[in-house]
Amino acid sequence: MQNDLFQTSASSDQSPWLDGLNDPQKKAVQHLDGPLLVLSGAGTGKTRVLTSRLANLIATGRAKPWNILAVTFTNKAAREMKERVAAMIGPMVDQVWFGTFHALAAKILRRHAETVGLKSNFTILDTDDQLRLIKQVMELNGIDPKRHPPRMVLAMISRWKDKGLTHDKVSLADASNLIEGNGADIYQQYQQRLSDLNACDFGDLLLHNLTIFNTHPDILADYHQRITHVMVDEYQDTNVAQYLWLSLLSQKSRNLCCVGDDDQSIYGWRGAEVTNMLRFSEIYPEAETVRLEENYRSTGHILGAASGLIAHNESRLGKTLFTDDAHGEKVRIHGFWDGASEARAVADRIASLQRHGEFSPDQMAVLVRAGYQTREFEEVFIKLGIPYRVIGAKFYERQEIRDAIAYLRLIIQPADDLAFERIINTPTRGLGAKTVSLLRDASREQGLPMLATAENMLAGTTLKSAARNSLSQFVNMVLHWRGLLDQMPHTELAMQVLDSSGYTAMWQKEKTPDAEGRLENLKELITAMDVFDNLQGFLEHISLVMDGDNNNRGGEVMLMTLHAAKGLEFNVVFLPCWEEGAFPSQRTLDEKGAAGLEEERRLAYVGITRARKQLYISFASSRRVHGLWQSGIPSRFLAELPEEHLVEETEQGMAPGTAKPVTFDNMPIPSAAGGYGPGWTRLRERRQTGFVPSRAPAENKAGLTGISDYVIGDRVFHLKFGNGNVVSVEGDKLTIAFDKAGEKKLVASFVERAGKQ
Repeated sequence: MQNDLFQTSASSDQSPWLDGLNDPQKKAVQHLDGPLLVLSGAGTGKTRVLTSRLANLIATGRAKPWNILAVTFTNKAAREMKERVAAMIGPMVDQVWFGTFHALAAKILRRHAETVGLKSNFTILDTDDQLRLIKQVMELNGIDPKRHPPRMVLAMISRWKDKGLTHDKVSLADASNLIEGNGADIYQQYQQRLSDLNACDFGDLLLHNLTIFNTHPDILADYHQRITHVMVDEYQDTNVAQYLWLSLLSQKSRNLCCVGDDDQSIYGWRGAEVTNMLRFSEIYPEAETVRLEENYRSTGHILGAASGLIAHNESRLGKTLFTDDAHGEKVRIHGFWDGASEARAVADRIASLQRHGEFSPDQMAVLVRAGYQTREFEEVFIKLGIPYRVIGAKFYERQEIRDAIAYLRLIIQPADDLAFERIINTPTRGLGAKTVSLLRDASREQGLPMLATAENMLAGTTLKSAARNSLSQFVNMVLHWRGLLDQMPHTELAMQVLDSSGYTAMWQKEKTPDAEGRLENLKELITAMDVFDNLQGFLEHISLVMDGDNNNRGGEVMLMTLHAAKGLEFNVVFLPCWEEGAFPSQRTLDEKGAAGLEEERRLAYVGITRARKQLYISFASSRRVHGLWQSGIPSRFLAELPEEHLVEETEQGMAPGTAKPVTFDNMPIPSAAGGYGPGWTRLRERRQTGFVPSRAPAENKAGLTGISDYVIGDRVFHLKFGNGNVVSVEGDKLTIAFDKAGEKKLVASFVERAGKQ
C-alpha cells in the first residue's frame, strides 16, 4: 500500500516534498544522478533540501532506502534529518544509512575488523585512555613528558590520522616536528599497543576504513553494490580522511551529493579543509552546482552587511544572499571608550528589549571571538539580574580558573583543605593519591588543616624521600607566597604564583588550541583582579559572583564563542570586541597569513548571519587586555561592511571637537602590504566625522610621531577616570595619578587638559 502511494505521488509533477521549494531548491532535490554540489548560504534551507532529495530518491525508485548513505557531523543533525524524512516516507526511513562519519565508519569496521588486526568487539578509547596509553609508550622509550607533553604528542598523531596518514606514510618533514624526529616511531608503537588491546581511537575509525578499502578491493566492491547514493551535510568541514572515505564509497556510482557553505568554513584549526569544497568541480567535472541564495532567516540589511563582508575573500565559490522580507533595521555599529562601557551598554540594551516586550532573553545572544572575553559580560549580567547561559564553561567555572583561584585561596586561608587538595599535584609534582590520602588521614587524626599537617609530616619519617622532597618544595612555595601578601600588589603576586608553581608552563607546553585559550583565560583573570584593592576583596567578589549565578527557570541570554554559534540563530545578536588583534585574531594571522585572514572573515560572516532581526557590532577605544590598558584600532572587518546597511553610534566625547582620540580624518593609513587593503582607505574617505579611535600614534603639527606635549605636573582629565596629574612621560605614553582611580598608564591622546571637559 505504501509503495503504491509512493508511485502515485512520484508520478505527479508536484510531489508533496516539492511543495514550497524555490526553484534552486527544487533543482537540487530533482537532481538524482551524478555528482551534485549544493552551495547553501546561511539560512537558505539546506536541511529541507537534503531531506526532500532523500525522499525523492526513494519515491521515484531511483534508489532503495538501504542504498542511501546520509552522513552528518553530529548525532543531533542525523536524528533531525531522519525525523524529517520519516515524516515524508514513513518507516522505510529506518533502512537508510544515517549517521555521523565516526558512527558509520565504526559500523563498517566491526564487519571487517580482522582485516586490520582487530576483533569485531574492539574497544573505542576515550581521550583519557588514549593519553594513558601514549604515556606508557613514551615511558618505554625514555621520553621526558615534561619536554614532550603527551597531550601534544597525541594531538600530532590525531592530525596525521585526520590527513589519512598511517605511520609509514608520515613524511620525514612532518615526523621531524615531533619528539626530535622520532614521531613516526612513537606513532607506530602507539598503534601496535592499540592493536594488542583490541582497541582503536576515534581517528582510527576512518583510517582503518581507508586501509580496508585500499587493500581489499573485493570489500570496496561490495559496498559499491550496497551504496549507490551518498549524501553529506556540512561538506566544507570535512578533513582529508573524510574526503577520501566519501570518494572511495562513491567511486563507482559517482552519485555524491555534497551540501555546504564554503563561506562558513571556520574549523581549519581542527583539520577541516575548505579546499575539499573549492575543488569539487575539478574532481568531478560533470558535477552540477546549485546555489541556494534566498535567505529565510535574516533581514535585508543584515544579509547586505554579511554579503559585503565575505565578498572580500578571494578563495570562495561565490554567492549572494537575498531575502524577500523587508529590509528591517540597519546594523548598528557602536564605539565605546572601554570594554566596561561596552559590556554595560550591551546589558542595558538587552534589559531594555526585554522590558519593552520586544524580545525575550532566550531570543538574544552575545557572540565573542575568544572564550576569555565572556568574563566582563558575565559579571555585568549578574549585577543587573539578566539571566544568561554560557555555552561551554562559564568563566569562573573553567578548570584553569578554578585551579588558579585554589592557589590564591590557599594563600589567603591556609586552612582551606579543598583548595590544598586541588592544587597539591597540579601541575604534576609526584604527589599522587597515596600521598594525599596519608595527608588527609593525618589531618583528621591531628585535627589540623592539611597544610599544617604537611609541615608536621615533613618533620617526621613517614614519607619516602621523593615524596618528601616534592611536598617540601610545595609547602615552602605556599609559605613563601603568604609572606609576600603585604609586600607586593596582589596582581603581581598572582602572576608570580602561577609562574613559579609551574602552572602556566604546564599549559604552555601543551601547544594545542585548547591550551592557548586556557592561557588567555588566566591572563584575563589577572585583569579582573586589578580593579580590586586586595586579594581578599577579589576572592569575596568571586564567591558572590558564583553564588549569584543561579540557574533561571525562564529564558536566558546565550553567551558563547562564534565557533560555538555556528548552526544557531537568534532574533538579536551582539558582536562585541571587534578590534584588530582580537578579531581578526593576531595569532591566526601570524600562523596562517592570508589564509588565516580569510578564515577569520568567514567567522565574522557566521556571526553576522546568526541574527534574524537586529544586529549590534561594537568595539572599544581602550581595553584591559591581560592586565594592561591598550588603545585599539577597530577591526578591518568594520571597514568592509557596506555603508548603506549601517547606523553608526559612539559614546559621548568620541565625536570631533571633544576628547575623541583619533578620527578617520587624521588616522595613519596602514599599507596594503599590512593586510588592510583598500577597504580601510574607503572607510576613512566616507567617514567625515569619524567614529573609530586608533592605537596608532597621531602625528603632531611638527610632523613627529608619538611625541606628547604634556609634561610632568600637568593636570589632565579622562572621561572614565576623571581628573589627575601627570607623573611621568615616555613618548606618547603618560603615567597619571588620578584623584580617585589611582595610577594608570594611558596614551596621551586619550586625555585632555583639565578644565576642558
